[in-house]
Amino acid sequence: LIAFALGWRESIVVAVAVPVTLALTILVFYSYGYTLNRVTLFALIFSIGILVDDAIVIVENIHRHFKISGVSPETAVLAVDEVGNPTILATFTVIAALLPMAFVSGLMGPYMRPIPVGASAAMLLSLFIAFVISPWMSYIVLKNVKHKGGEAEKENRIIAAFNRLYENNLRSLLDSSKKRWVGLMVVLILLGGAFSLVPLKLVVMKMLPFDNKSELQLIIDMPEGTTLEETTHVAREIGKYLETVPEVTNYQIYSGTAAPFNFNGLVRHYFLRRGSNVADIQVNFISKHERKAQSHDIAKRIRPHVQEIAKRYNANVKVVEVPPGPPVLSTLVAEVYGPDEKGRVEIARKIKKIFEQTEGV
Repeated sequence: LIAFALGWRESIVVAVAVPVTLALTILVFYSYGYTLNRVTLFALIFSIGILVDDAIVIVENIHRHFKISGVSPETAVLAVDEVGNPTILATFTVIAALLPMAFVSGLMGPYMRPIPVGASAAMLLSLFIAFVISPWMSYIVLKNVKHKGGEAEKENRIIAAFNRLYENNLRSLLDSSKKRWVGLMVVLILLGGAFSLVPLKLVVMKMLPFDNKSELQLIIDMPEGTTLEETTHVAREIGKYLETVPEVTNYQIYSGTAAPFNFNGLVRHYFLRRGSNVADIQVNFISKHERKAQSHDIAKRIRPHVQEIAKRYNANVKVVEVPPGPPVLSTLVAEVYGPDEKGRVEIARKIKKIFEQTEGV
């Protein structure tokens, strides 16, 4: 688009600004000790669409001034000075909107902090590059370009054709009340259709989508006083079922103790589990390139079969997936507070009934 609107030389200047800014942003990540992961890469992707604006505004204004006053360093400085203040204001407005996210506390704070840090650093670096590198490159690239009258006339004809097309369509809407109402109805229908995507569940609202992992855990809790032998027997019975699942390549049973410390047990504290009535099963899947089902779909498929085995032994078995973000104690928790135990128990039973009737719980 830049090559079409301004020229291929001007597009080179903008194209150089983007990778230079991203490279310097990665250097900022390195200085903060951040690795390249899904969150930091999201910060880079998020900032690309914004950081390119500064370079485009500066290069476009330099291009315009070079056509009017000729190519010279003084003209480049004048062109940058003309749009400098609005560019600075726009950049710091975006930073002011992003930076407060860096002060979020709790588990989400450290997890999401690379986004405001990376995006804010990218914006500041893009401003620096737009004010320093882009004018210098514009002068180097464009100093030998001679703007011919025929080329300018051809460019003006193309722009005039687009202006006429836009003006004709706009005037037809302004002059005809019928077309105005039709246009308004189309906009309202499209807006209503966009809003309906969420309640119709065509678009799922989630901060962190499910990731296609290569493992999951089964957490087994038997009644208090259950012997280690009986707990192991239940775990092995579940293991026999897991052998029939085509995506499962192997599993390990940890009876009377917890599975090795991993991301899943970081905050859920599964690594502290001990006793004759507890067991963990670490389930490993075949490579995600060799299976069609996502790990979340596999977990949903095996959950009812595992629960059926657990009911026969009065056991409580959780199918626990590796969380896509900061781990939490439970995906959904309902806490009941009240002055007397009888009322709390009664309300808890009602909440439990609601959970049982809720799809996906």
